[in-house]
Amino acid sequence: MTSGSVVMEKYDAIVVGAGHAGCEAALCCARLGLKTIVFTVSCDAIAMMACNPNIGGSSKGHLVREVDALGGEMGKAVDETFLQSKMLNASKGPAVHSLRAQADKQAYSGRMRRALEEEENLTVRQAEVACLLTEENSHKDVMHNTGDNYDQTICSASLASENAVAKDADRVNTRKRIAGVKTVSGAVYLAPAVILCTGVYLKSRCIYGETSYPTGPNGLMAANHLTASLLELGISIRRFKTGTPARVAGNTIDYSKMTEQFGDEPIVPFSFSTDPASIQKSQISCWLTYTNEETHKIIRENIDRSPLYSGEIEGTGPRYCPSIEDKVVKFPDKDRHQIFVEPEGIYTNEMYLSGLSSSMPEDVQFAMIRTLPGLENAKVVRNGYAIEYDCIDATQLNSTLEFLEIEGLFAAGQINGSSGYEEAASQGLVAGINAAMKHFGKPEIVIGRDEGYIGVLIDDLVTKETFEPYRMMTSRAEYRLLLRQDNADLRLRSKGHAAGLVSDEEMEKTLEKAALIEKEISRVSAVNVGPQTPFLDEILNENGSTPIEGGITLVELIRRPELSYALLESADPGRPKLPADVGEQVNIQIKYDGYIRRQKAQIEKFKKLEDRLIPDDINYEEVYGLRIEAAQKLGKYRPRSIGQASRISGVSPADITVLMIALEQRGKNAG
Repeated sequence: MTSGSVVMEKYDAIVVGAGHAGCEAALCCARLGLKTIVFTVSCDAIAMMACNPNIGGSSKGHLVREVDALGGEMGKAVDETFLQSKMLNASKGPAVHSLRAQADKQAYSGRMRRALEEEENLTVRQAEVACLLTEENSHKDVMHNTGDNYDQTICSASLASENAVAKDADRVNTRKRIAGVKTVSGAVYLAPAVILCTGVYLKSRCIYGETSYPTGPNGLMAANHLTASLLELGISIRRFKTGTPARVAGNTIDYSKMTEQFGDEPIVPFSFSTDPASIQKSQISCWLTYTNEETHKIIRENIDRSPLYSGEIEGTGPRYCPSIEDKVVKFPDKDRHQIFVEPEGIYTNEMYLSGLSSSMPEDVQFAMIRTLPGLENAKVVRNGYAIEYDCIDATQLNSTLEFLEIEGLFAAGQINGSSGYEEAASQGLVAGINAAMKHFGKPEIVIGRDEGYIGVLIDDLVTKETFEPYRMMTSRAEYRLLLRQDNADLRLRSKGHAAGLVSDEEMEKTLEKAALIEKEISRVSAVNVGPQTPFLDEILNENGSTPIEGGITLVELIRRPELSYALLESADPGRPKLPADVGEQVNIQIKYDGYIRRQKAQIEKFKKLEDRLIPDDINYEEVYGLRIEAAQKLGKYRPRSIGQASRISGVSPADITVLMIALEQRGKNAG
């Protein structure tokens, strides 16, 4: 509706930003029945891959699979739009196998935009959100902009303390509640849930050399107003930096001087819902070249012109994705660095120079690119640049990604100090689910560190201060043997189903798959083979495996490092015809049974602490024997469990013991 000359509308949920986090959050809310609106600075920026043209990769492939298992969209979208697919780390153990696909940037963005536009409960709106409205400020703010005819029943002018969900005794009457947003035009959109997915657009600034201009990625408009509103609400802001390499014209490259990189066959889909047969197709090659001493010399001679070293860039950059100038300075012993030349899409000539991220001046970028084998005559289409942007300190959130101090306000993606499309999508989905659960009065969805990489990601963000863009890595997961990318559906489908994003049919398929795996493991455990078993000697000889003299079970053979469930098929005539993913699970679960059992035992110990929840209203200042630093940190981060409290920097094992004793005493007194 409108009042006077200002637009006013009501929704159940508002999503600010339509990048990878915003798309998942908006689709999730809409699919769960919330009337939702998603704002973007440009409809052309929906699900834009502003940097690298790929989805997945080491540990990130795990996240995409988990998003899919929970009912998200990213895996399905990349399955429909990829150019090349590879399973990384295939020569290593299954815990670090990670699927990675080169995506067609425009096709991927278009596919996600279509998903948003076709969703029944979802409105896409191109507009810049300028400020957040809470029940403290929304009444006077809207009245100021709309005149006396405004329907005063739309939102409350004050915050009723009995409706506040306080997390500390002295905060009962101070916690704010979100009421909506206002755009730069003055339009007001009211909703009890707002999810911030602003990516790298908040007061963003692109820089290369001496050139600096206030803009978002790819020349899109920055969001210059919202930061002030966040600060007014008491939200702590940080300044981070990321970057991207130059793009060059593909028809100016001499590929004969590079090493061709092929995709895998057969192609493995990201989505558990995708029929593998439907995505087998010709793949487009990537190419590998290297920097050399001449490249490094040019960089060293011009390092004083780099904004990274001149002080022009203030934001903190990612440790695990350094610029080429950082690599040359910090690793002087390296005489070359890998550069992957990757296609940006079918209908574009642009090639992405992965590994050559830089904010060096334009002339330096031109010179160093032309020192690379195959790129001597390359024409630059777009310069590389660094981008600075505002983000929040994510320790202001709880495990549902809702702000501790502002009820109904959630944050997801790079605004939380993380990096990467996959990390963003994961957070967007979790924030969307929990906004919907809150709306319907249902239990929140929290993924534990023992349940998924998404749980590790979010737990790290909300309990550990992040002073640089956070990147997911397999080494961050304590239980990575259990949290493999191949079993994400078995781990997380039930949570997606409980939330309402996974259909009964999909859940039934997953249960059937689990039953088939269990049945087949039981069968092969009972199958005995011997020297007379047809084809067995040939299999053992061909794979360098020790011959057997007496009887042995198939399970014992599968556990041999040089053998597998698949290799022993011809020696197992009673084997039923099973889907490839079932056979994969049978093989992994048999081979790593001892390690899996050990990790499950560790998780049981871990869960005793994770399941020990801390009451919302506890006042840590009143816990006798708790050190001042621990009380301050616990009061600030508001951990949901003893396990989470134990991971907060500055909280010692002794503090945890004191806290557990206090909780036990509290329970006795309450009884």
